[in-house]
Amino acid sequence: MTLVATDSPILTPSQPAELNEEQSNLGAQSQKFVLTLSCVERAGIVQAVTTFLFDRGFNIDEHQQFDDGIRQTLHLRTAFSGSPDYTAERLEEEFSSIADRFEMKFEFHDQTKKRVLVMVSKFGHCLNDLIFRWRGGSLGGDLVVVASNHETHRAMAEAAGLPFVYIPVTPDTKAEAEQKLLDLVDEYNVDLVVLARYMQVLSDDLCRALEGRAINIHHSFLPSFKGARPYHQAYNRGVKLVGATAHYVTADLDEGPIIEQEVIRVDHSYGPATLSTIGQDAEALALSRAVRWHCEHRVLLDRTSTVVFR
Repeated sequence: MTLVATDSPILTPSQPAELNEEQSNLGAQSQKFVLTLSCVERAGIVQAVTTFLFDRGFNIDEHQQFDDGIRQTLHLRTAFSGSPDYTAERLEEEFSSIADRFEMKFEFHDQTKKRVLVMVSKFGHCLNDLIFRWRGGSLGGDLVVVASNHETHRAMAEAAGLPFVYIPVTPDTKAEAEQKLLDLVDEYNVDLVVLARYMQVLSDDLCRALEGRAINIHHSFLPSFKGARPYHQAYNRGVKLVGATAHYVTADLDEGPIIEQEVIRVDHSYGPATLSTIGQDAEALALSRAVRWHCEHRVLLDRTSTVVFR
């Protein structure tokens, strides 16, 4: 064996760990942001965005865009990282001249997690799934409080360390109950309200107050089988697919912009009880995805529709 002399340092087993630690410290100092924007399609938009970020020393970590040829609009989501000296507010201020030039609707988001209020009634499968994903770190946001018109799931919420607020609802107390909900939104600095099988119709005023920051899960593949006992309706019609739809809440009942839909194939042998069980799986999947995508700023509202960058 021939030994070759070299000026390169010989790494001992401890050196790679020290280098990794140094790299980790540098990574910890890097600030992460997400830019979302929508505007009329024009030449030079992407170049303006990338130049803006490059000039400030940012590195683009993820970039997605959708050019809507039908509506002649551009939707964009760019995740980037770099200097810890910047804040989302400073970026918005410095970007405003570019936004004005292209007439953009835009937002910069930092790493602050969305604070989520979950509303539930007697069915607890969606709440249970959200809690599981939140505690596992895969939900994208932070659950901060659970509200319900029943006491059924107090133990589930409190076992997860979440405050549980009982808000009974009757036709005579509906307005008062909805005001209590808005008070909770303010008290807990809530960014997103999730209706996890909350079986009360929200008033038009409340829907408008929560516009763009309330997500509902509907127990069917909209627009079919609205209202009560959807799986019995599905059984009676001999369906071959069971589905669930996660959408933003609007004053038009179950007709808000759709974020996600999940379907599971079934056949004639599935009775209403089995369909219901399978449907609950679809509901939990569709809702958790919608919540995560919203919290990660992957959903852009476009009139009555959405653009979802998965």
